[in-house]
Amino acid sequence: MKTYLSVYKKFFETSLAEASSFRTSFILIILMDIIFYLTTLSSVSFIYDHVSTIGPWNKNQLMFFIAFMLTMDHLHMAIVSENFWELSVKIRTGTLDFDLLRPLSSIFSVFFRYVRTSSLINTPLVWLMLIYYGRQLNLTWHQWLLIPPLIILGFTLFVIIEFCLSVAMFWTIEGWGINFLRMQLQQLARWPHFIYSYFPRKILTIFLPILLVGSGPVNFIYDLSNTQLLFGACAAVIVFAIILKYLWAFALTKYDSPSS
Repeated sequence: MKTYLSVYKKFFETSLAEASSFRTSFILIILMDIIFYLTTLSSVSFIYDHVSTIGPWNKNQLMFFIAFMLTMDHLHMAIVSENFWELSVKIRTGTLDFDLLRPLSSIFSVFFRYVRTSSLINTPLVWLMLIYYGRQLNLTWHQWLLIPPLIILGFTLFVIIEFCLSVAMFWTIEGWGINFLRMQLQQLARWPHFIYSYFPRKILTIFLPILLVGSGPVNFIYDLSNTQLLFGACAAVIVFAIILKYLWAFALTKYDSPSS
């Protein structure tokens, strides 16, 4: 673990140096993230100007869910998002060789190489939004303590699903289609599971469990006896981690590097 942390520190430093050398882009990304957060929250708030509840949730409950998902999305944008766009370039140009040659897990080297440091500037903002909507629900102290580990759980599940999906780039070579598919999955995951009809909900909960990313943790926060979706999320992390292990190993056998 010490080795991986020291390597990640270097990844962070080089990403920061590269990002800060383009100051206009650095600032624009910060502004873009802020606008995205505000428009997402305001669009959901606008819906409640016309209805009192959506499914079983009132406005404060759904706004907290959206803030929870935005906090998770912030982690995603900062830690892994850039790497998905780089993967297809690495496969196409052969620079993936450098990641495979490192004495580290190739999954770590590939998917955690680039850090979007500009997004980290907005960390206080996303947590303030989450705290604000949590206070509207009068969460208890033990509910507050559950939030950080449950955000990590949801984040872990979602990125593992994305890692599995991104393996398809070894065959498609060009990664635009895969990356836009990932972004569509992000849009689906940003809404609670109960807004979907029966069959889409079953598919997106059991076979491609992206609805467990947010609905599992948040439903558990609201009701500690509601563990079904949470246990499903934990099980999905284990299952998809195993799938990723074998899928990634198989994909590497199909990789034609320049050195070969």
